[in-house]
Amino acid sequence: MSDEIYDHFVFDGETHQTLLAYPEIRDRLIVLNGWSKTYAMTGWRLGYSIWPKTLYEAVRKLSVNAWSCVNAAAQFAGIAALDGPHEPVREMVAEFDRRRHLVVEGLNALPGVSCATPKGAFYAFPNVSGTGWRSAKALASALLEEAGVAVIGGPDFGVYGEGYLRLSYANSAENIRAALERVDAFLRRQKAA
Repeated sequence: MSDEIYDHFVFDGETHQTLLAYPEIRDRLIVLNGWSKTYAMTGWRLGYSIWPKTLYEAVRKLSVNAWSCVNAAAQFAGIAALDGPHEPVREMVAEFDRRRHLVVEGLNALPGVSCATPKGAFYAFPNVSGTGWRSAKALASALLEEAGVAVIGGPDFGVYGEGYLRLSYANSAENIRAALERVDAFLRRQKAA
């Protein structure tokens, strides 16, 4: 299964590579995509999937009762997004690129934090193991409760996520700066205590 919902959100000259390009796995590949990220239509619940022929009939029977009948307004909006100009998508991706640099620079300035520059989507996954916290999830909870900053502990994404947080930069540059300042103040208070 390949979730390709962020296919337009690639940076630094990278290009999206769909797994559909590999004919040797087409007979067992399911591709998921939709309008929520590229066209900023989160909540419209408009998406699509590509299935192997051998599974098509079974998934058709499942879908007719589980997620069919997207409302007409969302369908027309989806058509307009596909048929309309794509310059707004390019502008949105460029803005996310600016925020990406802001987030990475800000995270790398925090005590005990290091962050590689992500090449796609709109999330950063900084290493916080140098902060002295016993677990990433405990740090995420403390940041929410004490600093008012919502992040997700890396272990929520798998066993190798310990020592990392995930944060989104799908917010304004102003709010990102404010969140980074709150995290900085929180970490410095913790270190001084």
